[in-house]
Amino acid sequence: MSILLVFAGGGLGAVMRFLIGPAIQSMANGLAFPIGTFVVNVTGCLIIGALAGLAESRSLFTLELRQFVFVGILGGYTTFSSFGLETFQLLRDGQVLYAVLNVTLQVALGMLLLWLGFSVTRSF
Repeated sequence: MSILLVFAGGGLGAVMRFLIGPAIQSMANGLAFPIGTFVVNVTGCLIIGALAGLAESRSLFTLELRQFVFVGILGGYTTFSSFGLETFQLLRDGQVLYAVLNVTLQVALGMLLLWLGFSVTRSF
């Protein structure tokens, strides 16, 4: 059942990203900055933060609803929201070093590996 919930939510979130990101970008009148992706990522962070606060303070979410919304919808909408929540939780729990490592390694290593994958496949 969990897999179906994540699958259904992920599809919904991905469709939302597919519609919202380009719509925002088209409103930017040729702006080179990826404002559509930026808006998706920051709104995903706002939504996951608000829902995590409600889930923690009011116990509003069953495990199944958390899987559908947090992992599925928001995971399909933007994994950046999960990254933000996990980093926030590390900071809140006093794990500053791990939070800094999480941000630094995911961004730096992610960009390095993106470049590596791009470079390797361009030579084929």
